[in-house]
Amino acid sequence: MPELKVPVSADEIIEAVKRMKKKDREAFIEELLAITSPDYLESIREAREEYKAGKTKSHNEIFGK
Repeated sequence: MPELKVPVSADEIIEAVKRMKKKDREAFIEELLAITSPDYLESIREAREEYKAGKTKSHNEIFGK
């Protein structure tokens, strides 16, 4: 993976993330996890395979109505 150097301080990044809308912030953090954690990506792949194979249960099946 190519390295990208950006002259931005950690504090500036933290402040930018804090200013994001909640939905955007959650998506950003999920993306950050995805690009930094091969285990996280693998867990997503596994979950999608299980979903396609019908190996999942609905919220109502687990928790009732």
